[in-house]
Amino acid sequence: MANLIILTLPLFWAFTSSYSLPFVVFHGVTHKCTTSGVDNFTNLLSNWSGSQGYCIETGDSWFVPVTKQTEIACEQVKNISELIKGYNIVGLSQGSIIGRAIIEFCEGAPQVNNFVSLGGPHTGIGSFPFCSSQRICNLVNYIIKLGVYSKYVQENFAPAGYIKDPTAINQYMKGCKFLPRLNNEYKDHKDAVYKKRFASLQNLVLIMFEDDEVLIPKETSWFGYFSNGSREKVLAAQETTLYKEDWIGLRSLDEAGRVQFINVSGRHLELSETIMMQYIVPYLKRSASRYQQLSI
Repeated sequence: MANLIILTLPLFWAFTSSYSLPFVVFHGVTHKCTTSGVDNFTNLLSNWSGSQGYCIETGDSWFVPVTKQTEIACEQVKNISELIKGYNIVGLSQGSIIGRAIIEFCEGAPQVNNFVSLGGPHTGIGSFPFCSSQRICNLVNYIIKLGVYSKYVQENFAPAGYIKDPTAINQYMKGCKFLPRLNNEYKDHKDAVYKKRFASLQNLVLIMFEDDEVLIPKETSWFGYFSNGSREKVLAAQETTLYKEDWIGLRSLDEAGRVQFINVSGRHLELSETIMMQYIVPYLKRSASRYQQLSI
């Protein structure tokens, strides 16, 4: 969403001697692929991992609904020939749920091997994200008056697709057009395909920022969330019905040892070289290889 901070290193890893799968970056709200932080982030990961990186633009991150952004992203990943043998995804905040939607929804897309999510609102957010400008603030105030689950708001405001009011679950289930489907929440229709696709990941890396004030609650990064009816009690991922009943395959992945729950210091999307090298880069490499160290 915001506060993307990238620290440049004096040294980088240039390339590997063996083939590495490419990766795709999905940015968060308020950003674009051409935003300096996102561009640097993509390039640095590519340099350090030896893997080709692509940042995919999905339209205005505020005003194109996440359902439409997912459709755009789906077509783009299918049209990048370099991804045909499989690829990895790195999602930044809102981009994490778009990346997950590609895994679950995108028919005919290449296989996703590893998925790294940084500050992703996977089980929703309990309030609107911060305003990045007066124009956005005015819009948010207008939307609050209209109602977040109204047809107009759902079709014209991206974050509305993953706002989950824990005190208005019935309205959320009826009106929210994105997150209930993504999390297989509908009682009378659990899509086994979504679960199968998500559970096929080799590795799922969930990074939560300790001082995150953008995601409410921050535990949504780990699939935790408010207990229904409460804005105070936060359930750990393993306490949620989504996990217990394995709606999307999260429990299956976890029990197979393929989920990493990582807590790092800092605010929302504050990324240091240590975080990137330790928790992201290893999942962008297909196998252990020799690396050449170059100075710049």
